[in-house]
Amino acid sequence: MTKGITQRAVGETIDEFLLIKQSIKGVTTTGNPFISLVLQDKSGDIEAKLWDTKEEQEKMFAAETIVRVGGEIHNYRGKNQLRIKSIRPAKPEENQSIADLMPSSEKSTEELSEEVMSYLFEMQNPQIQRITRHILKKYQHQFFTFPAATRNHHDYVSGLADHVVSMLQLGKALCGIYPTLNKDLLYAGIILHDIGKVFELSGPIATTYTVEGNLIGHISIMVTEISKTAEELEIDGEEVMLLQHLVLSHHGKEEWGSPKRPMIKEAEILHYIDNIDAKMMMLDRALGKTKAGEFSERLFALDNRSFYKPTI
Repeated sequence: MTKGITQRAVGETIDEFLLIKQSIKGVTTTGNPFISLVLQDKSGDIEAKLWDTKEEQEKMFAAETIVRVGGEIHNYRGKNQLRIKSIRPAKPEENQSIADLMPSSEKSTEELSEEVMSYLFEMQNPQIQRITRHILKKYQHQFFTFPAATRNHHDYVSGLADHVVSMLQLGKALCGIYPTLNKDLLYAGIILHDIGKVFELSGPIATTYTVEGNLIGHISIMVTEISKTAEELEIDGEEVMLLQHLVLSHHGKEEWGSPKRPMIKEAEILHYIDNIDAKMMMLDRALGKTKAGEFSERLFALDNRSFYKPTI
């Protein structure tokens, strides 16, 4: 089986089709234009640069373009990059599909949906369940197809739902250990905390931040959505405020983008669960392309650390 782009070792050469996930133009310190590319296939993505570019190339190598790339893998500051030697857009007759070059969840949308719904059915508080069910149903197509981020973790088709399902499993285990946790609040917080990303992000292909995402952000978007839903369903009570607090505080600290710090037990646990699942995803991905006995590439989101892959 052909190795994916993220499974290539330093020094290996490639000549294959890749999808441009991201294309950003820049200028060197000497004033020469270049393009920073993020190229992907089913295995994940890799960064590359095109030097001394012209306007024609900026249009030719835009995001969502499938390209035939020749080049060599090299290491730059502890991270693998692709040194491009040749690149051109794919030709129609080469029959390349974007879907074939996009990473996606190992679970089908039907499997993910069944798992999320099973937790919804466990909720006993009717107010919490009604609000959560209403919002989930309203955005179910996007929820089960969107990624959870543009980079770093769960940044693939159905990544958002994958992230939520893993968090629900963690939440259930913790509720078994700490029975004083309000299961309904925790499950609802997990399901709702990132649904605002269906507005914040552009979609599963060549994902970028929308104008609304940049100006408002998924946290504020979802707090408003909970309020609108409660009004529409004529629900009035502490449950509404608590659900809003769970969303507002799930990043944990103001410097991490959280408008409020957690101030109820379930919000504190939600923050930890979110952090654990995101970091485990990044570690599994990095160590999955690392040989036993060696260190991974540096992970910017984990304090730029490299992690050792044991031989045992």
